[in-house]
Amino acid sequence: MRVLVVEDDIPLATILERGLVEDGYAVDLAHRVVDAHHAALSNEYDVVVLDLGLPDGNGLDLCAELRAEGYVVPILMLTARDSLSDKVSGLDSGADDYLTKPFDYPELAARLRALIRRPADSRSPVFEVGELRLDPASRRVWLGAIVVPLTSREFSLLEYLMSRPTDVVSRTDLLEHVWDANYDGMSNVVDVHIANLRRKLAGPGGTATIETVRGAGYRLCADDTSRDEQNEGVE
Repeated sequence: MRVLVVEDDIPLATILERGLVEDGYAVDLAHRVVDAHHAALSNEYDVVVLDLGLPDGNGLDLCAELRAEGYVVPILMLTARDSLSDKVSGLDSGADDYLTKPFDYPELAARLRALIRRPADSRSPVFEVGELRLDPASRRVWLGAIVVPLTSREFSLLEYLMSRPTDVVSRTDLLEHVWDANYDGMSNVVDVHIANLRRKLAGPGGTATIETVRGAGYRLCADDTSRDEQNEGVE
């Protein structure tokens, strides 16, 4: 999952980035309205954390502008203002949730998970492909009745693949959703993580496999008869 954090308080932004990265998110930071607007429209995010007061503008105006442009990504608004009218203004501008400073990081993390669990197509928040199940809320994966231990990055990678079962997902899509904007796309980091996932999902009873589609990307299928030789290769 990829998050855009728009916060001009550098120490707070750093704390949020550290916590979100530890929770398995890819995080991009923006400190001004102009940078946030450009990032939001240039990249694909799963959720946005938006501060109300920014040095070159107002988070309310930015939120309203993004919504007017058809931006549908969930937005969690942060502010030191705690009056009812301020909360109403934030929600009316298009924010999906509102969190008043100061706050504890676990509450912010829980609110983000709740927002991410509100997909537009109303699909179940627990993803299932064959005997493979993934719960974004508890960040746990099961192969049948067995819990599969994954790193934060592996979890995010598998979550994105499971949200698009049978679709071919390109390396570019994976990099944009699982890694942040500072990643050097020239390395084979995606191939390495895919190979690690394949090994961990190859347990007894596994009926989901990650196929390599030459020249296109990867596809997660509920099919344990895929071509092992092709899966072990890299493009």
